[in-house]
Amino acid sequence: MKYAHKIRFSTRIEHSAQIVLLLAGALLLSGCALGPKYKPPAVSAPPAYKESGNWKAAQPNDQHLGGNWWEIFQDPQLNALEGQINVSNQNLKAAVAQYQESRAAVRYVRADYYPTVSTSPSATRERYSNNRAPQSSGLDGLTFNDFVLPVNFSYQANVWGRVSKNVESYREQAQASAADLAVVNLSMHAALAVDYFAARTLDAEEKLLHDTVAQYEQALQLNEDRYHGGLGSEVEVEQARTILETTRAQLVDVGVARAQYEHAAAVLVGKAPADFTLPPLPLTTPPPPIPVGIPSELLERRPDIAAAERRVASANAEVGLARTAYYPLVNIMGTGGFESGSITTLLQGPSAMWSVGGSLVQTLFDGGRRHALNDEARATYDSEVASYRGTVLTGFQQVEDNLAALRILEKEAGVQDSAVQAAQRSLDLSNTRYDGGVTSYLEVITAQNAALTDEVTAVNILGRRMASAVLLIQAIGGGWDRHSLPDRPECCGKLAPGE
Repeated sequence: MKYAHKIRFSTRIEHSAQIVLLLAGALLLSGCALGPKYKPPAVSAPPAYKESGNWKAAQPNDQHLGGNWWEIFQDPQLNALEGQINVSNQNLKAAVAQYQESRAAVRYVRADYYPTVSTSPSATRERYSNNRAPQSSGLDGLTFNDFVLPVNFSYQANVWGRVSKNVESYREQAQASAADLAVVNLSMHAALAVDYFAARTLDAEEKLLHDTVAQYEQALQLNEDRYHGGLGSEVEVEQARTILETTRAQLVDVGVARAQYEHAAAVLVGKAPADFTLPPLPLTTPPPPIPVGIPSELLERRPDIAAAERRVASANAEVGLARTAYYPLVNIMGTGGFESGSITTLLQGPSAMWSVGGSLVQTLFDGGRRHALNDEARATYDSEVASYRGTVLTGFQQVEDNLAALRILEKEAGVQDSAVQAAQRSLDLSNTRYDGGVTSYLEVITAQNAALTDEVTAVNILGRRMASAVLLIQAIGGGWDRHSLPDRPECCGKLAPGE
């Protein structure tokens, strides 16, 4: 009897050892992750921007824009408006929600690292039929209770990196979503700055037209006085009236665009246009020098490039995940708990029950499904690489475009200033000639038109320079840096105020 007990004890030890070996083997295989090791796609960056030319660089102590890049314009009204975007802009709030969604998705797939433990307690009372087959069974007509308190355990081992590759892919997608949030954040702030400076440009144009209308009103009064005094003609009066009313119409027309820019700014700061007013402030100062840096820095400074690169990394992890389909699944299951016919003895030692085991599942034939899955993953990776390189090239283009615009517009502004001065001298001479009776008032009107046109053009050039400065800052990524991306977005990483 003692010998039989030893045999049963030895058999239990042997079975336990086999289970331990199975678990150890599964854990060992979990380190054998499949798939190519990730390396960021190679891109070529020129040593310098072609269009920088003689564009003056920022001071050495201001080579990098801060997070509040709009402060470089030293405009308190703009600073106050920009600060409202992070709190109230609805597009930014939507991007924050999308980022939170991607973080939750990482936490969801990361749960596969751990086993699933569940319980399903039950209590039943059952009676067997007297007439069930086979007849004369000892259980015929028996009525009994059955109380069960089980704990079920299931775990799919991370063999071949099946779980880790999936988590890696989702984590990199979440990092891409974090960069997308930074893209929206930068775009909203830049759009507000562009609209703001456009409104200020129109304020400057409105002031110019208002001052010009005042001058033309004086000219009309002078011509009317000359006409009534017999020194002028009615034709000259009507010519003066025509240019006055034409300029008044231009002044009124400016209000249309000015109102639209004000409404756009209201929406960007999260307010209804009816509840928002942008006080007039004529634009007078040129844009400040922008610290551009070198092209290779763009890969670290633009959030859209970082987002594209993270999607390449995610696609690379998906290639490895697709390869695991060729290898078997290892599942470990276990059940433990208590079962008794009486509730009073349910939690006693003799009522204990348990089982543990494992399974291996290998697909033998699937009609080419796994091969197609691998081809799809590889094609997705190639597509993301091409998209990444295209995003980099677009970034270089946008920087070059706005560098060229700033450089050329600065030169144009100098030429236009000379044109304004020449037009004013011409107008002064025409007025002198008209007062001396040498020429007709038509020459004065022609000079007035030329002077006003040149002044309006000069104002618009200044507005275009400010817009190009904002777009250049946006093109180089604002004050963003790749180090802002969270390494573990599933547990940390607030990227925007108000998140």
